[in-house]
Amino acid sequence: MKTDLDALLTALYVHLDDDVIPSANQRPGPGRPPLLTDAELICVAVAQVLLRCDDQRRWLRLAPTRIGHLFGRLPNQSEYNRRLTRLAPVLFTAAGWLARHTPTWYENLRLMDGTPVPCGASRTTVERSNLGQVCGYGRDASHHRFYWGSKLMLITTTEGAVVSFSLANPKELDERKQALHLLHVQRCAQGPCPIVCDKGFAGVGIEKAAADLGHVLVRPARKDEADTGVFPAWLRQRVEAIIWTLKNQLGLERHNSRTSEGLWARVCQRVLALNAAIWHNWLMGAPVKRSLIAYDH
Repeated sequence: MKTDLDALLTALYVHLDDDVIPSANQRPGPGRPPLLTDAELICVAVAQVLLRCDDQRRWLRLAPTRIGHLFGRLPNQSEYNRRLTRLAPVLFTAAGWLARHTPTWYENLRLMDGTPVPCGASRTTVERSNLGQVCGYGRDASHHRFYWGSKLMLITTTEGAVVSFSLANPKELDERKQALHLLHVQRCAQGPCPIVCDKGFAGVGIEKAAADLGHVLVRPARKDEADTGVFPAWLRQRVEAIIWTLKNQLGLERHNSRTSEGLWARVCQRVLALNAAIWHNWLMGAPVKRSLIAYDH
């Protein structure tokens, strides 16, 4: 098998159909079954992200030429958007399954960071958008700016597979509360492990709460603390690179969402595409596990 997009989609489809999506639960309810199964639709969504086609209408015009030989039928834009939004829980489950089937799942180390996902730049958008459930005003400390949108919290392995993630309104949950909630509700490792994070997660409360769950937060020293000089700064740069891959190469900055459900589905779609590429690179023995070069053309 070659390391290219066709090979990735074929391998992903097989495992989705056999291990992730039970055939009995693919389409509950009455009516004729769709001509494109849920596993096939998810593979189409992964191909869209890896080929860097952010606009759904343009993608469905391009898809017959690029991946039409793999699928007997492709959906129209309204069907694609509707089903992709409905399949957000399956996208989330598939992303977790892929992360747990990469060798670094068994490593005793995790990286954690949050990043803003801007969703609007005008007051009219704020007042009329259907994104109000997960969006609010927040401050992006890295770029010294305020934004209106959602906050994405990520816990990843060292090579970039996302093992846990969540979206939250930055006005309702600050970074530390969102991180604690994520550690409580989602399993990020086989057992207790150190988690490398930044100074935004400093505080006795969050460190004690994380320790109660068995996790040690490893962060750089603040200005009022003694610097031991042992913080792994290169790992902080790695989690920043993972976020850059999601937001720029995989188009999370250009999600074009108009509803809360659509935003969550598009976040899950990007995370699934990243995990699928890393998982397939491990299968093929590629030297750089987070590389997307073999799949973006």
